[in-house]
Amino acid sequence: MVEDKSNNNKREDNKDIINQNSQEILTNSIYTPAFLKTQIGKLMNIEFLIGTNNIVDKIGILQDVGVNYILLRSLESDNITYCDIYSIKFITILQNQSNTYGSINSRYRYY
Repeated sequence: MVEDKSNNNKREDNKDIINQNSQEILTNSIYTPAFLKTQIGKLMNIEFLIGTNNIVDKIGILQDVGVNYILLRSLESDNITYCDIYSIKFITILQNQSNTYGSINSRYRYY
C-alpha cells in the first residue's frame, strides 16, 4: 500500500496556518478575543443578539476567551456559561465590582 505523503503534508500545513491565525486573533488587540483576554476576571454585562431581534443579557465574571467563545461565571451560582462570541453585540465592563455587585443584585431578581 502506497501512502500519499503530499496530502499528509497539506493537512499539517493547513493545521499550522489555522493555529497561526488563531494566535494572532488571541494576541493582537485589534481583534475582539484578544481585547477580551485583557479583561479576564472583570464583572461584565454582555448583551447577545439571538435571532433577528431578541436581545438576551448575561451578567458575570469573564473567566476565559477563545477564538470564537467566552466563558462567563455566573454571580449567583458559580456556574460557567459557554457563550458564542459572534452573537455578542454589547459589553459593559463594570469597573467597581464591590459597589456594582450590590446594585446588580437589586436590579435583577433571581428565583
